Amino acid sequence: MEIVIRPAGEADIEGILDIVNGYAAQNLMLPRTDEQIRRVLRWFLVAEHRGRIAGCGSNVELTPRLTELRSLAVAPEYRSTGLGRRLVEALIAVAREAGYDQICALTLSEGFFNRCGFATVDRWTITSKIWHECIYCPKFDACDEIAVLMNLTESQTAPKQIAPEVSLEMWQGLKMGRQQRVQVAG
Repeated sequence: MEIVIRPAGEADIEGILDIVNGYAAQNLMLPRTDEQIRRVLRWFLVAEHRGRIAGCGSNVELTPRLTELRSLAVAPEYRSTGLGRRLVEALIAVAREAGYDQICALTLSEGFFNRCGFATVDRWTITSKIWHECIYCPKFDACDEIAVLMNLTESQTAPKQIAPEVSLEMWQGLKMGRQQRVQVAG
């Protein structure tokens, strides 16, 4: 089976959305819109087989040192073929080439990422992700995803907290403020 992993282009958006939102409908991923994909399209890789998108994934910068592996998905008929691992390896290579020190992900498939070399970490290890995007997520108050992290440079021997100045008290205050805004708006 000849599957080519390549950078995504405009013509791939529909295929990316089909796969990602198919899993989102099963509550296995977060849904994405055409606009969200288009905004980060330059960071997407797709796996193509016979002119069809068989899988996808992207890296999105959270800080100059940290990138997030996001929207990793393989079409159901390509699961258990090693394609997910190939996409992860390709995205790790892209992150290394771009000079990132670390790559993280939030996932429901912790074991898969552990087998790919990621360490399971406390979500606070990637606080920049939480402040960057999680606070806007519809699952924010009941997030069931697991944080994983990989160091990409030899100088980084253990996962290091990216934003140690963020405290649990600050997080609790943000969460309470968000809940109050939702109640007032409702």
